[in-house]
Amino acid sequence: MASDNAKGSAPNLLETVHVSGFRTLRDATFAPGPVSALVGAPGVGKSNLLASIRSALDPEGAPLTPMDVARAAALPLHIALETGSGARVTLKGDPPETSVSRQGELPPVLYMPAGLRAGTIIEPGTETSQMTRMARQLVEKAIASEAERRRRASDPPGATEAAHGLVAATEAWGEAGMSGVVVLVEEPELFLTPQTQRYLYRQLRHLADMGNQILYSTHSPSFLNVARLHELVLTEHDPATGTRLVQPAPLPASDEFRVYSEFDATRSEMFLSRAAVLVEGQTERLALPFVFRALGHDPDREGISIIECGGKPNIPLIARVAMAAGIPFVAVHDRDAEAGERPIQSERALNDMIGEIAGKNRFELAPDFEGVAGLRGHVRKPARAWKSFATLTAEEAPELLTQIVTRAVELARRGG
Repeated sequence: MASDNAKGSAPNLLETVHVSGFRTLRDATFAPGPVSALVGAPGVGKSNLLASIRSALDPEGAPLTPMDVARAAALPLHIALETGSGARVTLKGDPPETSVSRQGELPPVLYMPAGLRAGTIIEPGTETSQMTRMARQLVEKAIASEAERRRRASDPPGATEAAHGLVAATEAWGEAGMSGVVVLVEEPELFLTPQTQRYLYRQLRHLADMGNQILYSTHSPSFLNVARLHELVLTEHDPATGTRLVQPAPLPASDEFRVYSEFDATRSEMFLSRAAVLVEGQTERLALPFVFRALGHDPDREGISIIECGGKPNIPLIARVAMAAGIPFVAVHDRDAEAGERPIQSERALNDMIGEIAGKNRFELAPDFEGVAGLRGHVRKPARAWKSFATLTAEEAPELLTQIVTRAVELARRGG
């Protein structure tokens, strides 16, 4: 893992951001670090937050309009940014009449909205910084090189030229020594394969290590590093209060490696869900969607992720991460003993730990999932569960599994 600073950014980069009266942001504050990933459902305000930062750092390149005012909030528009060195900028007023107050040296900004990913990538700005002028030139060169490569390969032109040009540009930025720039990116994953997404994420981290600040919105698990939980900015929207930002606390150092090793892209999907069902293994992960379907629900439609935790010992760890991130979850695990029998001491301690974390959202299966589901034997369990549950009806669904699905749907709908 690359080194990082859990507290904040380099002295000349942003340390605090406060926005009120801007679009859906009625009163929102957060502390960006070297890398910040804005996570949340579509339409909750992630892009608005990036746009507000861009407007304050480059008010001439991104002048505000009356459409930027959160009229429903009855609050004056106010955007305030401060760097680690104490430099400040405040933008306020009633667009198009606004005032800007600047104190100290503020970082230059590059803004890459999703709508330009198939074209020029970077939104035009005032370009007062040598670094940002250089960055734009390198983007243009990278896009042109990608277009030429596709032409020579007789590939038809398409939106991926610019997206792959962004990947090449981040490489060039690193080679050119770009530093001290705030980089704002909407959905860096657009038009890229999962492998290229992972590579671009590493390139963005490298740019942060060089002294730049990277803030992006994303719907891709490839851009979420759960070992750096403090880098996530969970974005929610309430019609009454507007966009709300939540930053989880850093994980204890003792948990960092376990989380880093256990959370792949599939498990990181949890951060993009309305609710999660934490299960021990593949058998439950394959069978439970059929229970949802039998009861008239689709977990994907409900925004529910069924997370296979890699065994019961990992459920407490993943449950603690979900709690820290404010993600509603249901924990499902085997009792590993019949209902009238006491589990062995180690199993009893683990069961109690899961119960303490999950509370009423813990479902203990006695003696195990196979017993509750009516599956006999322990050979080829995932395949047999998939085959057995494929034609399940609501009348045939075991009561405890029905309760699990019902509770998960309740949590998802409450959170959504």
